[in-house]
Amino acid sequence: MIPRQLLIGVAVLLIAVLGMSVYVWNMRGRAASSPTASSDKRPVVPPSAGPTEKVTLFVAYDDVGVLHAQDAQIPLPSVRQQRAEELLRALIALYLDKSSPHPLPQGADIRSVYLVDPGLAVIDINAAFADGHRSGVLSEELTVASLIQTLSANIPGILKVKILVEGKDRETLAGHADLSDFFDVSAVNQLTAQLQAAQ
Repeated sequence: MIPRQLLIGVAVLLIAVLGMSVYVWNMRGRAASSPTASSDKRPVVPPSAGPTEKVTLFVAYDDVGVLHAQDAQIPLPSVRQQRAEELLRALIALYLDKSSPHPLPQGADIRSVYLVDPGLAVIDINAAFADGHRSGVLSEELTVASLIQTLSANIPGILKVKILVEGKDRETLAGHADLSDFFDVSAVNQLTAQLQAAQ
């Protein structure tokens, strides 16, 4: 015959196991029904230090095919190269917004901007920027012109711009915009003016 204390102990343990099973099942159901955090794939960039300054961003609008100058207040560091990077990151942040007039793929970012004297800027974009960019002549040209116009309008002395992808030359952005050569800033300025005049 089984002692009474052993039967009571087994019964208590069995009740505890069943109670824990119900609790875990309930918690699993709550976890499945709760909303998951959005998967933001943008790289985390440390906040720039420095006072905010008024800058001009040239924002692309796909629906009308033009660039519009837009004033913004952003913190800018004192070092010229870091200023250039923060300017372009502020522009890309506009494009990554859900209501963007010129959407870029999630994860698109500027890896670095190199300012080479005299008057040459090299913009190094990441692979997500180029690989996920929408293919199309106008869309790609607007992206390139937007980057160059924003940079040259806020960083004086830039005459030519080269765009790299992950530090390497690439033939095109997404099949159309030629990235193999240097962009002349004055030619991009003329193109922007022509687009706005045709509107």
